[in-house]
Order: sequence, then C-alpha cells, then structure tokens
Amino acid sequence: MPVAGYIVVHGGAGTHGRTNEKEVKSAVRKACIEGLSLSQSASADGFDSETCVEGSALSMVERAIVVLENNEHLNAGYGSNLTIDGMVECDASIIARGHSSILFGSVGAVSGVKNPIKLARSILDYSRIPDKLGRIAPLTLVSLGARKFAEERGLEVLPQEALVAPNARNQWKKWKQRLANIHSEEVMNVDDIQTGLRDVQDTVGAVAFHSRDGMAAGVSSGGLLLKHPGRVGEAAVYGAGCWATENMACSLTGTGEHIVREGLARRISEGLSTGTGEEKDPHEILNSVLIDFWESCTKLDEASPSVGVVLLVAAKDEDGVRMWCGFTTASMAVGYASLQNAKPKAVVFRHPNPKGDGRPRIFITSLLL
Repeated sequence: MPVAGYIVVHGGAGTHGRTNEKEVKSAVRKACIEGLSLSQSASADGFDSETCVEGSALSMVERAIVVLENNEHLNAGYGSNLTIDGMVECDASIIARGHSSILFGSVGAVSGVKNPIKLARSILDYSRIPDKLGRIAPLTLVSLGARKFAEERGLEVLPQEALVAPNARNQWKKWKQRLANIHSEEVMNVDDIQTGLRDVQDTVGAVAFHSRDGMAAGVSSGGLLLKHPGRVGEAAVYGAGCWATENMACSLTGTGEHIVREGLARRISEGLSTGTGEEKDPHEILNSVLIDFWESCTKLDEASPSVGVVLLVAAKDEDGVRMWCGFTTASMAVGYASLQNAKPKAVVFRHPNPKGDGRPRIFITSLLL
C-alpha cells in the first residue's frame, strides 16, 4: 500500500494583522513542506510526493515546528515574546501513542536553546532508554537543567540575546512602557492594555498522521509577553498543550494558565472517546469544550478567554483524515498538506465578529485532507 501522511500546523491563535499575514502564511506552508520531509529541490509552493522520505509522525511534527521556531514572526524560539526582564524563555512538548504507553517529552522556561521542540523530542527519546540503576527518566525538564541536558545531547545552544528577534524587542519596549505608565491619564484604558497583551499571537504547533505509526502532536511557545521569569505555560504541561491517541491528535494555543486548569488537550481527547466504539461528532465536542472553557474563564473575571486548537481525526467513513480548527480569539493561522496533494495550503481563519456580543466567541471549521 502507498505511504499516507498528513500534517496540520498552526501559527498561534490571537490577532493576526494584515501587514504580516503573508509572512505567517509562508511560514506555515514551509513548515508543512519540511514536516513531510521534502527533498532539497522542492519549492516553497509545492512538492513532488515521490521525493518524500518515509518518516514517523513524531518526526513530522518535530521538523514542522522547527521551521516555526526559526521564524521571527511567530511566538516560539527565535521570535518569542520576552519576559518582564526582556529575556527569552521557551516551553515545548511533543507526544505520540506508543504500543503500550504514551510517548511524551517536554521542556519549560528554558533559555538559549535554539529549537526547544528538538529538546522536547530528545527528552522523549531519552525516557525510552532503560536505566541500569532503575531510575525513572524525566518527562519534563526546566530552566538550567533543561539547558544542560540540551548541551549534553549535542543540541544547538546559543547566547541568550541571539534568540531575541527585533520585532519581539520592539513589542517588549512598547508594552513595558505602557506598563510603567499604567496609572497615567494619557495611557489607554487598563482593560484595553490587558486585552492587547493577550491578543499577541501565541503558541505554535503541529499535528500529524503517518500510516506507519499513527498520530502525533506538538507545541512550542515563547509564552505570554511580559511574563514572570520561570513561568511555565501549557506548552510544557502533560495533557494541556497537546495530546494524541490512535485516532486523534490535537495541538493547542492560548492563555496557558486557563488551558492548564482545564487540562484541555486531554479533555478534548476524552470527549471524542466513548469507550464503546461509538463515534462522536468532533464539532459537537469542540463546541462544548470551548463554551465550557469560555464560561469557566469568565467566572475568573477573564473578559476575553483565549484558546485555539487544531485537531486531526481519523475519518472512519471518509477517505483520509479530517482537520478541525476551533478558537475563541480574533484569528488563527493554519497550514495543511498531505503526501497525496501537491501543494501545501495556508489560511488565516478570522472570526466574523471578533469583538463579540456578550456570548461565547467560538469559531469552528473543518476540512477533509
């Protein structure tokens, strides 16, 4: 049988301005191409499926996210939002369903590692090696310990300032000044400041299916702009930022603290699984989960709950897999491709009523890949 492979990547949920839409779309297309292991001769606009190298779903996800981490227009790796101290601290995780267990690795609040998703994958791989003393291998490493592990594993480690992109520095200066002047009569309304900070696009990620080994998912993030040093978001937390089973994979983006409270990625998976073999409607599950998320956040006085999800589901009655995308923000950037189609697609989905009308602001769409 021919090899089947599908990949969906996202550039984060938030507010995507028209000025950099071209760059963001280009980034998610290139991530799809790299995720499908194209030859060096493949162009940025398409590929020949015969040149693709057979790989695994985990590798597809890892390679795709590396491309997103290297793009200065996205909030991951180089391009990450800066902490209140003007530093880059990244979170990332990657997950797949193994033969007898879930394969997972993550990193939190790490500085100076060029590609945090590579570090997360390295932690996952290390956790599968039996220890001669019977020690339990870590699933998550943070801060200096994570950086040391990256050095020991031969991953690329850079000076802190090398990961600070010009646009990220400019955004940090602007919002740091607004924070300093928050009590000034000349500054914008405090609610507008809070909304503006959260609207900066967030965590990037990918989901993939490979006919050889099934589903995988991953996420990578620079976190919230002006976050506290040492803060760890959903991108590093088991069950929060990404999840995968035999039949589905999801990758999330948004306000990490709220996503962690809900264990949102795993919750979506559990909603799709009945345990009886009965198939559930992904649209119904996503809508229910996102509405619950919105309502739980508003109870915490969060005026504009922020979350986005891409979901890949094995289509039982259809030829292929189906992608779902849902979010509560103004927009979300998504790219998708398969070995069966000759051209990666990219789109910035935009909510038709981004300011809302008092009701939960939910946008959901799907495509058969």
